[in-house]
Amino acid sequence: MIKVKLSLLMFLEFLTLPVWFVPLLPYVQTLDGGGGWLFAFGLLMGIGTLASPVVCMLADRLFNAERVLAACNVACAVLLTAACFTSSPPVLFALTVLAILAYMPTWSVAAAIAMVHAPAKDFPKFRVFGSLGWVASAVFSIIGVKVLGIANFDMTRAIFAAGALSALLTAGLSLSLPATPPKARGQAASLSEAFGLKAFSLFADRRFAALFVLLLLAQIPFEWYMAYNSVYLAESGFRYLTLTQNAGQVAELAIMLAIPFVVRRFGYRFAFMTGLVMLVVRYASFLVSVRTGQPAFDIVGILMQGGIFGFVIVVSQMYVGEHAPANLINQGQGLVILLANGVGVFLSNLVFHWLLSVSRLADGTHGWTVSFVVAGVLAAVLTVFACRFFPRR
Repeated sequence: MIKVKLSLLMFLEFLTLPVWFVPLLPYVQTLDGGGGWLFAFGLLMGIGTLASPVVCMLADRLFNAERVLAACNVACAVLLTAACFTSSPPVLFALTVLAILAYMPTWSVAAAIAMVHAPAKDFPKFRVFGSLGWVASAVFSIIGVKVLGIANFDMTRAIFAAGALSALLTAGLSLSLPATPPKARGQAASLSEAFGLKAFSLFADRRFAALFVLLLLAQIPFEWYMAYNSVYLAESGFRYLTLTQNAGQVAELAIMLAIPFVVRRFGYRFAFMTGLVMLVVRYASFLVSVRTGQPAFDIVGILMQGGIFGFVIVVSQMYVGEHAPANLINQGQGLVILLANGVGVFLSNLVFHWLLSVSRLADGTHGWTVSFVVAGVLAAVLTVFACRFFPRR
């Protein structure tokens, strides 16, 4: 029963975000004055991860992890509900910032809960249901258009209502999980520990230092996709944005099941490098699509998502879950998310928002060639560095 609940938890956790976050930037562009807020909204995921160290510290030291998880999801649901009732870009930005500050730490806490109740190398067996949940989020768009008659569902405020519903379901399930008390309860805490920064002590280990630096740099080309690919698809004529991007999560279902075998057979370094190679393939495919006008190459690039996410981020989570001290499991997972979806998002947006701003066309759309070339070259260079520095086992 524990395995069933952990699998369902991953399903609901990763169902909640894409239904509103994936189409968010195209939706914001439909609002009066929304075009000037794209850069700010592009930073949302990065801002959200800033709460991860503190929230994960609460789960490590003060409260049961399953209760922390439930509280975060309830807060997210309330804020997304409020977002349904505004068409002001600055107000919407404030509400979605608070919502994602509540939501993003749940990835780390949910992963830590799973690794407490099952071996770290079995984590992908549960996390694959998160991929399934991401794919299933497209159901909201289909129901909205075909059943409820909401034309262009992905461009309406209904996306926030769908996210709120999913977050509430996740909160309810969280409270039924097995008790996961804090491992460091009662231990003396320094100021850095009180703010959830103890995990940074892992940098003293050369293996963790190499892992974290490479993970952070890999997010510069990777997070471009999370923030701007829906804009690229919309400008390329795709209609069902969430459904189209979810093709990458369909591929992720198979990748998640393969990760434990790859890690056991070839080691963490090979697995991480595989994700970087797939990142190169993605941007090469997008570039070919732009140059030839063949959307089939866009689908190839999207299908790389599962492998990139699985072999880069999930493999990093597995490494931390297996090698980090027991009293730092939650905070270690929080550090992975902070670097990958926090600092990485900021760096990615600084680079690619500038590239897109200088390549804006007269009709308001963008020229994408330079962005794809830069992202692909960065991924190729990182593949070489990972071959030399990433920990093998």
